[in-house]
Amino acid sequence: METGYARLTVRFEDPFWVCLYERDGGGLYEVCRIVFGGEPGDQEVYAFLLEHWRELEFSPPIASAGPPAAPRGPKRARREAGRETRPAAMGTKAQQALALQRE
Repeated sequence: METGYARLTVRFEDPFWVCLYERDGGGLYEVCRIVFGGEPGDQEVYAFLLEHWRELEFSPPIASAGPPAAPRGPKRARREAGRETRPAAMGTKAQQALALQRE
């Protein structure tokens, strides 16, 4: 079964509000940029997509790696970052003392 996703992002790029509509499916990624004048409401964006979805001009498709990975929770991210930055300890204090004595 083929899976895909679509993502809609509205952001402010001085002096306009821009909507990026990304879609990924079948190993291809395409993006469309829609420029709004003033700040659009949710209903305005939804109505625009319903009325003009056939007229949207997407970029040429490029190969994609698939859907993005699921986001990690903040606690897990902090824990993994701590593991990577912490120096690898060699056992207990007694083992570390013996290692220093051998050196």
